[in-house]
Amino acid sequence: MIEAKGVTKSYGLGESKTDVLKGIDLRISDGDFAVILGASGSGKSTLLNCLSGLERVDGGSIEYDGLNIAELSDKALTKFRKENIGFIFQQYYLLPDMTVDKNVRMGADLAGNADYREIIKAVGLEAKAAKYPSELSGGEQQRVSVARALAKKPKVLFLDEPTLGLDVRARRDLWRHITAHRQEMTIILTTHYLEEAESLSDRIGVMNGGRLVALGSADDIVRQTGAASFEDAFLALTDEEVTA
Repeated sequence: MIEAKGVTKSYGLGESKTDVLKGIDLRISDGDFAVILGASGSGKSTLLNCLSGLERVDGGSIEYDGLNIAELSDKALTKFRKENIGFIFQQYYLLPDMTVDKNVRMGADLAGNADYREIIKAVGLEAKAAKYPSELSGGEQQRVSVARALAKKPKVLFLDEPTLGLDVRARRDLWRHITAHRQEMTIILTTHYLEEAESLSDRIGVMNGGRLVALGSADDIVRQTGAASFEDAFLALTDEEVTA
């Protein structure tokens, strides 16, 4: 169970201070596939960074089965993330001087996973294991990111807009590889693609102006708003920025 309580996060000081998260309450059960939706600047990527321990919160708590990671020392938080968290970014963040094999092995070494080459094979990169990231297409580089994250065997996998800029085939392939491991972990995704949220998720959180303005299944959110479709519900919830 992951539970956020009253989470706040700001950037800047004085008159330039920007409140990005304004008291987020969120509960995600083990094994859930949760999606965070919102317009650009709504705070969804910052929320993901805080939930995963990449960034410290300013206020509130984030608990994993009762362990408040906001109270951990930097050393303890780093250890917690290494042992529990996987992250796939919009940008690939692969080490350019390492081959596909070695990039994926980095994740495997954290988990003592000797079968990491099976994951390389599963994502269709066995023939390119000796190549470097610069020799791969964008979709192939993102598959390396997926393989590295899965090889780590994380308890929670965070994905921050991982399909942005990918073509239809690359998007389909990425989700096929990830959902094949869906039963092994909790997954938390941010995306701009409403159809991804509807088809993949157990629960959807909609953010607007740094606040969580709806939480539930796509059908729940449609009912809550009285909209004709999920797209209409999302547009109604994010039509005006929440400032209160």
